Amino acid sequence: MIRLARYLKPFWLHLLLAVILLFVQANADLALPDYMSHIVNVGIQQGGVENAVPLAIRADRMELLTVFMDAQEASEVLAHYNLVTADSTHYARYLEEYPALSEQPVYVRKEMEPAEIERLNPLLSRPLVIVSGLEQMLSDPARAAMIASLLGLDPSELAAGQDILQLLAKLPEEQLAQIRSMVEQRLGAMDESLLVQAAALPIQAEYEALGMDTAGLQTRYILRTGLLMLLLTLLSAACTIAVGFLAARTAAGLARNLRRLAFRQVESFSNAEFDQFSTASLITRSTNDITQIQMVVMMMVRLVFYAPIIGVGAVIHAVGKSASMWWIIALAVGVLLGLVLIVFSIALPRFRSIQGLIDRLNLVMRENLSGMMVIRAFNRQDFEEERFDRANLDLTRTMLFVSRLMVVMMPLMMMLLNGLSLLIIWVGAHQVAEANMQVGDMMAFLQYAMQIVFAFLMMSMMFIILPRASVSAGRIADVLETEPSIRDPDQPRQFPEQGRGRIEFRQVCFRYPGAEEDVLHDINFVAQPGQTTAFIGSTGSGKSTVVNLIPRFYDVTSGAILVDGVDVRQVTQHDLRDRIGYIPQRGILFSGTVESNLRYADENADTEDLEQAVEIAQVDDFIESSPEGWGTEISQGGSNVSGGQKQRLSIARALVKKPPIYIFDDSFSALDFRTEADLRRALKEKLAESTVLVVTQRVSTIMHAEQIVVLDKGRIVGQGTHRELVRDCQVYREIAISQLGEEAAA
Repeated sequence: MIRLARYLKPFWLHLLLAVILLFVQANADLALPDYMSHIVNVGIQQGGVENAVPLAIRADRMELLTVFMDAQEASEVLAHYNLVTADSTHYARYLEEYPALSEQPVYVRKEMEPAEIERLNPLLSRPLVIVSGLEQMLSDPARAAMIASLLGLDPSELAAGQDILQLLAKLPEEQLAQIRSMVEQRLGAMDESLLVQAAALPIQAEYEALGMDTAGLQTRYILRTGLLMLLLTLLSAACTIAVGFLAARTAAGLARNLRRLAFRQVESFSNAEFDQFSTASLITRSTNDITQIQMVVMMMVRLVFYAPIIGVGAVIHAVGKSASMWWIIALAVGVLLGLVLIVFSIALPRFRSIQGLIDRLNLVMRENLSGMMVIRAFNRQDFEEERFDRANLDLTRTMLFVSRLMVVMMPLMMMLLNGLSLLIIWVGAHQVAEANMQVGDMMAFLQYAMQIVFAFLMMSMMFIILPRASVSAGRIADVLETEPSIRDPDQPRQFPEQGRGRIEFRQVCFRYPGAEEDVLHDINFVAQPGQTTAFIGSTGSGKSTVVNLIPRFYDVTSGAILVDGVDVRQVTQHDLRDRIGYIPQRGILFSGTVESNLRYADENADTEDLEQAVEIAQVDDFIESSPEGWGTEISQGGSNVSGGQKQRLSIARALVKKPPIYIFDDSFSALDFRTEADLRRALKEKLAESTVLVVTQRVSTIMHAEQIVVLDKGRIVGQGTHRELVRDCQVYREIAISQLGEEAAA
């Protein structure tokens, strides 16, 4: 995938926005368990009391709390409260809010920053818990007598309903300091959040004593927190949708660009590169491989950035909820990573082989479809079915193995998650029972643990899917990074304006890429405008190779080919091929109509040019006999027309181009002798000013050519007219006699 990373540059803005949105989404998702714990801890257990700093408190109650503070603490606490009495401003408003104000003064909290509240929490939570505990103990006569004896008081005074403040007021400062020290030792081990939770109950009791609406306080807190959770959920959903949109656009855009670049690269390939990549493989790379990359990129944008953010954030939040339970998360992650590594090591070799197996299946399928007539003619259907089944079953077995591995992995993951949940609940319950943890914090820890495991699960799934995509990316990169062996020069030359298409071969030698020996040796000839230069020889003598060097389908190994005095390697391929009308042995037609195939050579050709081309190519009778005429449909590859019609349409297409050079690479092989004779006669008349090169196996086709080049084993063994070669060239004479007989050859 790294080799294709540079193709993501056009989508950097999409990726940046996606990362920002994922960060927002992750923070929203991480905040939800925290708010849920607030609802449980504060909204339900604490009745909506958020901290240990009450909104209001009766004067005598505040005086009692200050008994368990030193002078500095008491001064700091009282500095944040206003004492409201009957003479105070806004007494009526406060009386409506705190009805108990009619009986005694009330301390009302000033406006405070959250940091100030956090600082006062420990100062007030401990006295509130102490006083509440003492009141509960004094409500039991037996325990009250025990406390009185510990304090050195008369138990009868407690039984008479003596106020606790009055009892504590009787104690000397030394004894009060001793009591504070004892209480601090017992409460010192408690977590501050647990002290705040313990202080919530006496604060609720104080609110009730003040006449406040405690039920409304609880309801408002739960609704407010629930509304925040709803807004965060909507924000997370909006980010999810936006990231999905950006990921889809990025992945689809990358796939579009890769397909376009791969297609453009393949168009620039010479025959040497096509020998390196099979057609079936190129099709698979342009379709299946790019689809794999598109799918993985979409998942990567969505998960690769999100999973680490949510994983690290959840660890921080979980440890913040309960640092003593970190080992549970470490255990779960360790087991998960071990499972993923095992699966990864087993699945990776299979993923690497899948794309090759798809290539093989496509190759067999393509060969069967293109060679169906031959298969039927030789009754080899059973053999081809068995061959296809082997390729199909190889791919199926590999896919099934990987799928079964994934199927087994998912139940194991769910078992891990459920086991983790049970362990957290079991350990957390003991922590709650020992007053080391709140219920809401345990629930939040459970959700954070699930987020951590799911984050690692998402990353592990990516690591499992990435190998196959990495193989696909490598195959696409191989195509894109393949340097075409035939390239345009940095400073191309131009053909002379008066050039007519003169072709000269100078000491040309050629060797196929990777071959050990040359297939052409010292080829020298000149093809003049207005003349026909023909090439003939036995099969494998190099006839087609010679003419394929002219349009630079291959480049010469040594020597030079000149067109109008300019080396073909010194001009652009476009300019060179613009001067050539090439007709291959196997006529290639494209899906469309007769007219669209002819206009393939020149989109702007007028009707007169088209009519003249089909007349010369002897294909006008075919067009006129068809009801649709020029609009006659041509199926893919021209499969709905005969071989002769394909060749004639291919010749007509080249004639529409009107180039100075024509190359007929055995383009008359599918024509009958009469049609060929008519076609040659028309070509001779209409192409009198052009350079014509003809590759053929028929002597009758080239008997009247101005120049015939005879090839044998890659060398020129004869060159001249028909009569000269029959007289002077043994190879040509043998070919002529074998085709025309002794008398006709002479």
